[in-house]
Amino acid sequence: MDSAQHQIQHHFPRSTQYDPTWVREHSMGENVLFNLESITSLIPLKKGMRVLDLGCGKAASSIFLAKEFGVQVWAVDEAISATANYKRVQEENLENQVFPLQLDARSLPFPEEFFDVVLVIDSYTYFGTDDKYLPYICRYLKSDGYIGIVDVCFKDEIETIDQVPEFLREDFQAYWYYIHSVAWWRKLWEKTGLVQIKAAELLPAADLIREQYVRDFEEHGQKKDPFARGLKKDSNHQISFFRLIGQRTSREAYLQSYKKS
Repeated sequence: MDSAQHQIQHHFPRSTQYDPTWVREHSMGENVLFNLESITSLIPLKKGMRVLDLGCGKAASSIFLAKEFGVQVWAVDEAISATANYKRVQEENLENQVFPLQLDARSLPFPEEFFDVVLVIDSYTYFGTDDKYLPYICRYLKSDGYIGIVDVCFKDEIETIDQVPEFLREDFQAYWYYIHSVAWWRKLWEKTGLVQIKAAELLPAADLIREQYVRDFEEHGQKKDPFARGLKKDSNHQISFFRLIGQRTSREAYLQSYKKS
């Protein structure tokens, strides 16, 4: 076993037990299980909990959550057929634990305070940069429940067009303009008063995830992928991956903290 493989197993002991071909076929970008395991280690998932896997893609993350933690998972994605995801769930004999739905992330049909945990892996940037989105999704989260995201970020915020690095300019208007820094994301969530931030940081294994993604892209990827192109050209590692975890604050706790301030 080479050093890189040893590090991957160290950081991702659960994910590396899954067939890498299956993971690659069911990831819509970098290794979805590596990103997911980067955040589940910090969230107290318990058997029987209700988890919303929002932007679940091909439901590999939902299958992982059900198998590894015994939780119930609502696997929601706007672009992927619920029927196709249900077939994948059936193949794993998890139809009583994973419930696929094809829904818009901004138009969800769930009862308020239904979920113990909301997880969004590799897709929150597509809909969550709106100031109003965290207040919206928190309606479905129980008091003291957790919301966690893993996504791509910049190490430093790009605030003007003049700050865009040369290697990103070809694709900036098509893709990179809505990517932000960890500090930007933290501020977006903190100012709502809806969650207490439990983690806001680059992934400890961000470089490993990046290296594997670039390698997989070179061997199996599509040449039109602007994300992979950016990573390949990013010699100074300005692009990285982050995790952001918030614990839902009750209205009473929010009002109390407001009085103290």
